Amino acid sequence: MAAETEIRTFLCRSDNIGVLIRDPATGACAAIDAPEAGPVLKALDETGWRLTDILVTHRHGDHVEGIPAVKQATGARVVAPAKAGDAVPQVDVTVREGDTVAIGRLEAQVWETPGHCADHVTYWFAQAGLVCAGDTLFTLGCGRVMESPPETLYRSLRRFDDLPDATQVFSGHDYVLSNARFALAADPDNPDLKARFAEAERAKAEGRFLIPSTMGAERATNPFLRSGQPALARSVDLPPESDPEAVFVALRAWKNRF
Repeated sequence: MAAETEIRTFLCRSDNIGVLIRDPATGACAAIDAPEAGPVLKALDETGWRLTDILVTHRHGDHVEGIPAVKQATGARVVAPAKAGDAVPQVDVTVREGDTVAIGRLEAQVWETPGHCADHVTYWFAQAGLVCAGDTLFTLGCGRVMESPPETLYRSLRRFDDLPDATQVFSGHDYVLSNARFALAADPDNPDLKARFAEAERAKAEGRFLIPSTMGAERATNPFLRSGQPALARSVDLPPESDPEAVFVALRAWKNRF
C-alpha cells in the first residue's frame, strides 16, 4: 500500500467491517459500503476526514442500510453496481466491469465478482496496493453462495490470483475465527495456518481483527484459494489430482454444513 494512502477500519453492526480510504493529496475520502451510519460518522469525526464517496460492493441490506443517513450528513456521492438495480438507495453513479472510480488521485478498477450475489463488485486500488473484496473474499474464507452455482464464485476468486502478495485485502465481515476453525479442519497439517489461527485468537482477545489481510497470507492459509493443493482434495475425499474447481465446490458445500 502506498504510504500516502490513509486507511481507517472499524466494526459496524455486529461483525461488518467499515473502511475509510483517504487520499491526503486532495482530501477525497471513500467509505466502502455503509453498513451502519453511526460508526461511519463517528470514524469521520475522529479522523476529521470529509467523506466524498460511498463505494458499494453489493446490494445486501447489511452493506447499504446506512447510506441515507451518511449521505444526508456528508453529501457523499454513492457509487453502486449497475446490476444492483434500485436495491441500493440514493445512487448517483453506477459501475460495471472495467469501469474506473476516482477518489481524488486514487483510482479503483471495478471487477464484477458474482457468486455471493449476482451484482457483487470488487474495487482494486492498484496504486495503493489494496483491494476491497466485500463478501467475495474473506480472511481465511470466502462468501456464501446465494444466487449462482458455486462455480461462479470460484471463477470470481480467480480474479485475485494475479494480485501481488503484499496487496492488502479488505473484506466485508469479521468471520476470521469461524473461518479459521473450518480452514484447520480442511488443512490441519498447514503450519502457516496454525500460526494464523493463533494470531487470530490473540487479536480477538485484544479486541482487534485480522482485516486487512494480505494476498500472500491468504494464498498460504485460505482453503478456498488453495483448492489446487492435494491436501485440500484429500480433505473432501477427492483424488489428489482433482480439478481445483471441483475441490472448491466440495469445500464450499462442507463449509455450509460446518
